Amino acid sequence: MTKSQSAAATFDSGFSCSQAVFTAFSDGYGLDRENALKLSQALGGGMAHLGFTCGAVTGAFLAIGLRFGRSRAEDLAAKEKTYAVMTEFVRRFRARHGQDLSCPGLIGTDLATPNGFKAAVDRNLFQTRCAVFVRDAAEICDDLLK
Repeated sequence: MTKSQSAAATFDSGFSCSQAVFTAFSDGYGLDRENALKLSQALGGGMAHLGFTCGAVTGAFLAIGLRFGRSRAEDLAAKEKTYAVMTEFVRRFRARHGQDLSCPGLIGTDLATPNGFKAAVDRNLFQTRCAVFVRDAAEICDDLLK
């Protein structure tokens, strides 16, 4: 199963976009699935449905950080590598989905409001839009982590 397929399966089973993307990679970099799911939960829906950065994007950022991030303050090379990979991730994601990385900008409704959340459910946006973002984020991330 590819990382993209793994992320899609996790998302389809009821986990958030951030959880789906991050957990597709976490085991490979020393973080067990349960803790990865817990760590990434708050980032779903544009960070707790607040409408900030898309959870598929932040889940990928966590995976990139887990792979390349620094663990020693003096390791500036790791810091720069992490930022460079994140920048390339964003470039590729935007090439597919446009410049706006916010959850409302990508799905067209504000999950922070009851009406916005209801609209997302009624319009099946989690399955039609968010599932695509999850698959694409995991695919891009997988390519960059190799």
